[in-house]
Parts: sequence; structure tokens; C-alpha cells
Amino acid sequence: MSSRAPLPQFSSSVKLKYVKLGYQYLVNNLLTFLLVPVMFAVTLEVVRREPEELLALWQALHFDLIQILCSLFVIVFAGTVYFMSRPRPVYLVDYACFKPPASCRVPFSTFMEHTRLINSDEKSVQFQMRILERSGLGEETCLPPANHYIPPRPTMEASRAEAQLVIFSAIDDLLRKTGLKPKDIDILVVNCSLFSPTPSLSAMIINKYKLRSNVRSFNLSGMGCSAGLISVDLARDLLQAHASSNALVISTEIITPNFYSGHQRSMLLPNCLFRMGAAAILLSNRRRDARRAKYRLVHVVRTHKGADDRAYRCVYEEEDGEGHSGISLSKDLMAIAGDALKANITTIGPLVLPMSEQVLFFLTLVGRKVLNTKWKPYIPDFKQAFEHFCIHAGGRAVIDELQKNLELSEEHVEASRMTLHRFGNTSSSSLWYELNYIESKGRMRRGDRVWQIGFGSGFKCNSAVWKCLRTVNPPVDGPWADCIHRYPVNIPEIVKL
Repeated sequence: MSSRAPLPQFSSSVKLKYVKLGYQYLVNNLLTFLLVPVMFAVTLEVVRREPEELLALWQALHFDLIQILCSLFVIVFAGTVYFMSRPRPVYLVDYACFKPPASCRVPFSTFMEHTRLINSDEKSVQFQMRILERSGLGEETCLPPANHYIPPRPTMEASRAEAQLVIFSAIDDLLRKTGLKPKDIDILVVNCSLFSPTPSLSAMIINKYKLRSNVRSFNLSGMGCSAGLISVDLARDLLQAHASSNALVISTEIITPNFYSGHQRSMLLPNCLFRMGAAAILLSNRRRDARRAKYRLVHVVRTHKGADDRAYRCVYEEEDGEGHSGISLSKDLMAIAGDALKANITTIGPLVLPMSEQVLFFLTLVGRKVLNTKWKPYIPDFKQAFEHFCIHAGGRAVIDELQKNLELSEEHVEASRMTLHRFGNTSSSSLWYELNYIESKGRMRRGDRVWQIGFGSGFKCNSAVWKCLRTVNPPVDGPWADCIHRYPVNIPEIVKL
């Protein structure tokens, strides 16, 4: 008996990639496909009619003066209501990032030498060494001057000195780039999670730059690395309430007072990952600023998952397997972060995703609820909604997980990885170092959309969507100016110390 001929391999003979592209094009342009035949039929009918018939049809549509005036009134009234009720556009005129001086650089060898001199517990020293080996940080990250002493000097005076260095440097660069006068600042928002002195950081800025007495100032603290986008959201709300205003947003984290010399591992982690950084952002709702602004704020989504005890456990855990041990991101933490990310995606998805992705997501959701709960949930393709991704550079494992869950390419997460390598975890300001990396590479084009994703304590996942208003030329200054030609660099899985 002759064997039956094998069935053709449709999966290999048919390019499923092109089938999906065809589906996306069809669904995203469905309205056009429906209207084109109608418009063609109407045009054909008009062409077929004689001029006398068209004139008779026009005369049959008899309008008197009262009807015309009423129609004009309705149109003007509706237009006025629309333009007065729609939100004011918020523009990102420009921003500046603090570049640490070379004197603050902390190579791996220096960090470990100081750690051994400061901490007498060998297990804690080994834990920090393993974290540093797998962190994704490079040899050029910087710590504030007070942390270079043995032992460090986390005094109030040193903390204020660091705050003045990073904040004033960023503001000075921003004022120079934009030509803005301090007296023109109407709103000031400062976020710093762990250092909240009295007088506040916002008061320190007002006193330094002699801002107006009626400036609206806000000082946010205790919100973790996601506070930068919370500040942007607060500034946006204030700009909706106050017409023709400028808002200065400062995002930073002061490292000096937060040095930990004990043995609790969850407390030792910030010593290894957090580094100096700050960003100053100028937002405006003035329409005349649209000509010189870089971006327009499209959406801000804030998601706060209720904190539980898992959020406060050690964020890294030991892996004692078959003859080896290592360190990995805590599964409890990733579960909480995953819940916050899913909630954020559920909110922002309908706002930014094309119709083709929304249809697939909806059908999969219905199928899971009605037919089979074991169906794998559909992860929308956010690469269709955004050209650039700025994922908070909190750690290598966080970037890896988001790249995997969102199915992003290496180029999409390149800015996050390189920012972590060059500057370390700069907390809430890391998103702006990443955006500056993309600009320095000359990749930002007019019409491009940027998705900033910030993670913070609690557990919070906040995101902002920006649209580029003009092609951005690579900056001649800024934090990446002297090293962008060396990036991207290869980052090994483990750097043996």
C-alpha cells in the first residue's frame, strides 16, 4: 500500500506575517473602505444627471432667511461650546538632564573596596557584589560627594548640597536652552521621594531663582520612581485650570541621606543601583509655544495597585539550585509589578491602540470568559501604537520582564539598558535620560509617538504618551554629548568582580 502524501505545510508556505498585516490594514481603514464606494456611487449619479436636473434639484431645496440664520446660530454655538470645553493642549517645550562630574564616578573596584571597609558582615558584602555583577550598570555611574567618604556622611548639610548641585545644574541648562526668565514661571512642581526637608526643595528653588511671590509651588515626596510622571500629571491638571501658563517640573532623587550600612538585603539594594540624577522639564499651554515645542502631551495614566506585604520583601531572592546559587528578581515583586502594568495597559490600550488590536483583544477576552478560560490572554502589539519606548531603568530584570511581556525588540529597550549602564538607576529622572538618548541617536522624527513607563513603590505603574511635533536634531550638549558615539555597548549577563 502506498503511503498517503503528506499535507502541505501551510504555516511555512503562507506568510502569516503578511496575513496579519493585511488584517491590520483592513480593520484600521475599515471606515475608508466603506465610504469610498458610497462616494463613488454619489459621484457617478451626479455625473449622469443633466445640468437642468441638478438645477431643478437645487431649487427644490428652498431655504428661507430664518432657516439660514437659525442654522448659522446652531453651528456657531456648537463650535463655541466645543472649543471652550476641550482640554488645553500641553506642550513640552524642552527639558534638561543633570550630568554628574567625573569626580563623582564610582567604578566597580572603588564601590566594592568602600563596601568592605564600611560593612563588616561578609555575607552582606557578597550579596552587594552579586547584585552589582548582574545589575547592568557600567563603570561610569556616579555617587554624590558625601558617599565617597569612609564612612559616608549622610548629613542634612551634605544632602542639601547634593540637591543644590543636581537641581540647580538642570534648571540652569533648561533656562539657557529655552531662554525662559525665572519670573515667567507660573507653576513649580518638584518630586523627590526620600529627602523632604524643611524648608522644602521647592522653596529652595524659589529662593535661588527669585521666582514670583504668587508662583504655585508643589513638593511631592514618598512616591518612588514613578513620581516623575505623577508630577507631569499634576502639572497638566494645573495647566488646564490656568490659561497661558508655564510649568517647571523637577524630577530627582537625593542619594546622600539614604545610604544604608546595615545587613538587611532589601535595604542594601539601593546602595548598589541608585545613582545621581535630575531632570528639569518645561511645560506650557500657550499655543504660540507649539512652534518651538518638542512634544505634545497626549495621555497620562496613573495606576496604583494596593500595597501588600509582598511589596516590602527583599526585591531580590536567592536561587539555590543544583550546585549553584545566584540572585534573581523576586517572583512576588514581579507579580505585583505585573498586576500594576496590566491595569495600566487596560486603561491606556483603548486610548492608543489601533482598531485591529482592540478587536483582537476584545475577541480574546470574550473567548476566555465564554468559551475557554484557559485561553492564553492576547497581549496587544504596542509597537503599532508607539515608535519609541522609555521604560524606567530601575534594574536589568525589570527591563527584561517588560521586554518579554510587551514583545519588544532590543532596539525598543536600548535606551533603557544604555541609561542604566551609563547613569545607573536615577529614579524618576531616568525616563528623561532615556528620551535624551533617543534624541542623541537622531531617531526622533516628527509625528513619532513615545511611551514613558514608570514603576514606583506601592506598587505604582504610571505612563505618559508624547507626540513629537518636529524632527529633533541630535543635541550638541547634554548628558550623552561626550559618549553617545560609544553606545550601544554590549552588556554581559555577569561582570565578574
